[in-house]
Amino acid sequence: MMRRAALLLATAASLGAFAGAVLAEGKIAFFAAASQNGFNQATYEGVQEATARLGYESEIFDGQFDAALQYSQIEDVLAGGQFDGMIVAPNDSVGIAGAFEQVIAAGVPIGTVLFPVGPELNVLEPQVEGITVTAASPPVPGATHQAELVAAHCADKDPCNVVIIIGAKIFPFDNLRLETFEKVLAGHANVNVVAVGEGWYAPDPSLQAMTDILQANSDVHAVLSNADQHLVGVEIALEAAGYNPADLYLTGGGAAQIAIDAIREGRWDATLAYFPKTMGALAAEQVINAIEGKPVTGVINMDTAGPIEAMITSEILAAHPDFVAEWEQ
Repeated sequence: MMRRAALLLATAASLGAFAGAVLAEGKIAFFAAASQNGFNQATYEGVQEATARLGYESEIFDGQFDAALQYSQIEDVLAGGQFDGMIVAPNDSVGIAGAFEQVIAAGVPIGTVLFPVGPELNVLEPQVEGITVTAASPPVPGATHQAELVAAHCADKDPCNVVIIIGAKIFPFDNLRLETFEKVLAGHANVNVVAVGEGWYAPDPSLQAMTDILQANSDVHAVLSNADQHLVGVEIALEAAGYNPADLYLTGGGAAQIAIDAIREGRWDATLAYFPKTMGALAAEQVINAIEGKPVTGVINMDTAGPIEAMITSEILAAHPDFVAEWEQ
């Protein structure tokens, strides 16, 4: 009798799992630039929340910050035919266009997050015909605002020595940000960009880059970066070199919780937000709308779609005391 009851329970559990699988409306693939990256993880959390809420499943693929690998992953997943929609956080927002064209030709909805796909990184409207949704921030306006804040801080210093820590020069979007930083700062005669380092969106490479820079430059007044993870390493390097980080102007990007805490504590000055969970959820919603034949919002500018202003300073946080970041670091 007990054996029969156990068998019935096992059968019921199997049927329940089967029913759950049948009830799923479809499956969405998320191609992360790198799945170990905190920003990409938070973006995927947004994708997961939206897909689960709308009755879909999701799966993440690790691009390992390798553009060629990510391209082949998209091709392989498309060939497998197991996914109804795709969302990509591109490693090479220009080179990945060919993979998007293949997916679109196959009739599978596909969206991009963080960056538009195509040669014009400041154009959110589709540059590849048929892209379902672009949920992104044009790099130049945000980078311009960041550099202008640094220049304003430097107004009473002559010279004002600035270090730039960019993600990596192999990425088109980071090159565009760097060009924008340098162009804005070049318009201020008192501002000297003394060094440019690569942080690779992680604290350890940023620590090493900043340590090397400080060995060659003894008087630094500001650090301009596009990623909060960079400032984690920068702060350690500054302290090791005898600086009080709060005495410098430090600006990052991403609005990670570590940055929000540092700004509230007066250690850092600003972060340019990207709101990854919101971005992932919005992109997933539109891809699913396309799958279901519903109206689609094809362009979502994350500079205005987030819960608060994108350029976050202590003043913005004072006006939004309950704001909680969408990712840790």
